[in-house]
Amino acid sequence: MNEIVFKSAVELAQMISDRQVSAMEVLEAHLAQIARYNSKLNAICTLDEANARIKAKQADEALAKGENWGALHGVPVTIKDIFETAGLRTTAGYIPLKDYIPQEDATVVGRLKAAGAIILGKTNMAELAADYQSINSLFPSVNNPWHLDYTPGGSSGGSAAAIAAGLSPLDLGNDFGGSIRQPAHFCGVYGLKPTDRRLSTAGIIPEVPGMPLSIRQMMTVGCFARSLADIRLGFSLMVGADIRRPDVPPVPLDTPSGKSIKDLKIAWSDEWADIPVATDIRNAMHNMAQKLAESGVQLEPWQPQNFDIAKIMNLYMRVAAYNTTYAQPQDRYTLKLNLALIARSATQGDKKLRQLGDFSRFLPEILNPSLKRYFEALTERDRFIGQLDLELEPWDVWLVPVAATSAFTHRPAWSAVEIDGRSYPYGVANGGYSMPFNLSGHPAIVIPIGQTQEGLPIGMQIVGKRWREMELIAIAQQLDQIIGTFQHPPLF
Repeated sequence: MNEIVFKSAVELAQMISDRQVSAMEVLEAHLAQIARYNSKLNAICTLDEANARIKAKQADEALAKGENWGALHGVPVTIKDIFETAGLRTTAGYIPLKDYIPQEDATVVGRLKAAGAIILGKTNMAELAADYQSINSLFPSVNNPWHLDYTPGGSSGGSAAAIAAGLSPLDLGNDFGGSIRQPAHFCGVYGLKPTDRRLSTAGIIPEVPGMPLSIRQMMTVGCFARSLADIRLGFSLMVGADIRRPDVPPVPLDTPSGKSIKDLKIAWSDEWADIPVATDIRNAMHNMAQKLAESGVQLEPWQPQNFDIAKIMNLYMRVAAYNTTYAQPQDRYTLKLNLALIARSATQGDKKLRQLGDFSRFLPEILNPSLKRYFEALTERDRFIGQLDLELEPWDVWLVPVAATSAFTHRPAWSAVEIDGRSYPYGVANGGYSMPFNLSGHPAIVIPIGQTQEGLPIGMQIVGKRWREMELIAIAQQLDQIIGTFQHPPLF
C-alpha cells in the first residue's frame, strides 16, 4: 500500500508546500491506486489523467517560483458526476447526457480549483441522483470497498467508495435525501451535509440543461473525506454567496464556541419508534453513548416533542415531488424511471412501514401539480423548521443513526431491504433518518462509529444548528477523538 494515497488533503497540501513531495508524485500515486482498484469498484467514471498531469506539472513549477495557488495547491480531488466541469464530460449517469461537455464549472468546483485543487476525474453515481444505490444506464454499478457484493450507497456511492479506497482524498457531493450521509455511513468515511442554501448549487445537473431551476429547497452541496480536518477545509473553501444563485445568503462562517467537551450538552436517539434500526446499528449507538459518558460527556436520550416521522416523511416527499417535477423532461424515458420507483415503493416491504414511504400517494403532485398545494407544503415546511430550531436550542448537537440499515447486497433500484428478518420499503430503510434533516435544512455530519458483525461500517449523524457548521465540525472533531477514526478497508 502506498501511504500517500491515505494521507488527508490537509497533510498532502502541507507536504507539497514544504517540498517533501511533489504534486506530480502525489498525482501519480493516486493514478496508480485508481489503475489498480477502480475496475473492481467502478467508483470513477471519467478520468482526466492527461489534464491532471499538466496541472500537477504546473503546480510544481509554480512552487519552484515561490507561487502558491491556495490551501489545496497541487492536491488531486474528485468530483461527483452531477457537477458541471468545464471541458470535462458530465453525465449524472443519464443517457441523454452521455456526451455532455459543459462550458463552465459549477460554482463550488470553481472554488476548489481556485484554491489549487487538481481535478482527477468524476465519480460514479445513481442516475440523476435518484437512488440509494449508485446504479445508472451509462456505467457499471459502484461496489462497496468493504465488500464488493454490497452497494456503497447512493446517490454519491462513487464518491464515498473512492475516498474509502484511497482513490482520492477529497470528493464533492450533494444531498437531497441522504446522498452524502448514507454513502458515508455505508463506506466508513466522513461526510457533511451543510445547512440548506449554505453553498451554491449553480451547475448541478438534477435540473437537466435547458430545464428551469426548480430544485429550490432541500438540495445541499457538501463533501466526503477521511478526516474532519478535510471536511472543514473543503466546506470553508466552497462556502459563500454566489451571483449565479441569489438565494444563497451572504452568511459569514460562524466562530466555534470553544467549549470543552465536558461542557457540551448532547442529545441522542438510538432510533425512531416507527422505524427500528438494525440491531448492529442500535448496539453501535449504545456503545458510542457509553464511550462518551465514560469520558465525562453530558449525554441524554432525547427526541423532539411531536416528532411524527410519518408526517415528516409525507411532507418531505410532497416538497420533493414539487421540486423535481420540472427538473427533467417529462418524456417516456423519465416517466418509465419514475413509475418503476413508485411501483416498488408502493408494493414492496412491510405493509405498515410502506405507509411511511409510499411515493404513489404523491402521483397527483407529480402528474397534476398545483401551485396552491406547493405553497401549502412550503408553509408546513416553514413550521417544521421553526419547531425543530426551537427544540434544538438547548442542545449543542443531536446524535442519531444515519439509516435503519447498513450496506446491503446489490439489488434492483427501490427494492425492499431485509433488516433483522423484517422487510423494509427501500425509501424507509435508507431515507427514514436522513430525509427529516433535508426537510428542516439542519446541517449534519456523518462519522464512523463501528462495524456490523459482518465487518461493514456503521456511521452516525451529528446534527447541529442551522448556519453553525464550524461549531458542528468542531464538536464532531472532539467526539471523533473518543469514538474512533477512519479505517481503510482491508482489501485496499
